[in-house]
Amino acid sequence: MRYKIRLQKSEEGYAVWCPGLPGCWSQGETEEEALENIKDAIQAYLEVVEELTQDADARYVEVG
Repeated sequence: MRYKIRLQKSEEGYAVWCPGLPGCWSQGETEEEALENIKDAIQAYLEVVEELTQDADARYVEVG
């Protein structure tokens, strides 16, 4: 899957977040490190969502 991310240079390095996944953010000293870290953060985010909805009456819809 592909997710749009935002990357912002700061005094400490780079902040990075995924606007489509509220609360999913990370950082890194370099742009490359920040990008790798947000990939890990997105994966962990999605795993938690799956775990929390595992026993729920949930359905999938396709958009687009």
